[in-house]
Amino acid sequence: MLRGVLGKTFRLVGYTIQYGCIAHCAFEYVGGVVMCSGPSMEPTIQNSDIVFAENLSRHFYSIQRGDIVIAKSPSDPKSNICKRVIGLEGDKILTNSPSGFFKGHSYVPTGHVWLEGDNLQNSTDSRYYGPVPYGLIRGRIFFKVLLFSV
Repeated sequence: MLRGVLGKTFRLVGYTIQYGCIAHCAFEYVGGVVMCSGPSMEPTIQNSDIVFAENLSRHFYSIQRGDIVIAKSPSDPKSNICKRVIGLEGDKILTNSPSGFFKGHSYVPTGHVWLEGDNLQNSTDSRYYGPVPYGLIRGRIFFKVLLFSV
């Protein structure tokens, strides 16, 4: 009797570990759902929109200008940001200060990208913290999840 219970328990633990590893690999390497918060990407992505971010582009270095990405915030590593890729390594970027009074040029160094929100008046982005290391990119937004209320 005890042997049968222990056998079932060990099988259950084994299956749980296996499925947990599969789920971890799927979310880490394939993608997952993310909620974008804040107004910086309006009108493209609204506050609290849910999106599917795929992670394969990040692993194969196929992020392109114009893609919307999820990245770790350079100023607060515990939070994620949702921004559009404006420049890739080697690009020369015309930058405007958030106040709009200062204009200049910035160069995107090797291994970095330049990220900006679509709502420039309400976005903390590369204009504040400079080029973002490629390693901080978590994934590329693949599509917006549409939720229907009944």
